[in-house]
Amino acid sequence: MTRSSIRALAFARPVIQGLTVLNLVYALGLAALFVFSFFIEGWPTRPLGDFASTHPQLGNGLRAIVVIGFVAALIVHTILRRLLAMVDTVRDGDPFILENAERLTAIAWSVLALEVLRLGVMTIGSIVWEPGRLGEFSFTPWLAVLLLFVLSGVFTHGARLRADLEGTV
Repeated sequence: MTRSSIRALAFARPVIQGLTVLNLVYALGLAALFVFSFFIEGWPTRPLGDFASTHPQLGNGLRAIVVIGFVAALIVHTILRRLLAMVDTVRDGDPFILENAERLTAIAWSVLALEVLRLGVMTIGSIVWEPGRLGEFSFTPWLAVLLLFVLSGVFTHGARLRADLEGTV
């Protein structure tokens, strides 16, 4: 391993741990927002003013988006946990194991779920306050999902080859 990759690895672990904490704070904030939205008098007209009065379903749409955001935070938490476990295997010098292939597959499914949730938010926005406008479609997240599935296959193949090689020695 090169010196720069060792530094990057040393940097990755605390960054992932920090992101995990931020994501948990985000999830707690969304949960609090959802609960308190039922107790705010005149929700959502009072906090949002005239905009809310011209869109009668805005309150329900915002609550649905908050729930989707909370679910997304849970999914991101699982991604960060798996990523941290993978960083630890790299640090230990043994990244090409079947567990990492399984982690990559789970991360790929998680990113796919996040993208589906994003489409759900776009749909809610289209229904609630911008009828007929779904927003812009991006190929990048879908390509990332494909890349993660391919990378998972590479890790699976590499782990099997390594196991076969160890068996012949």
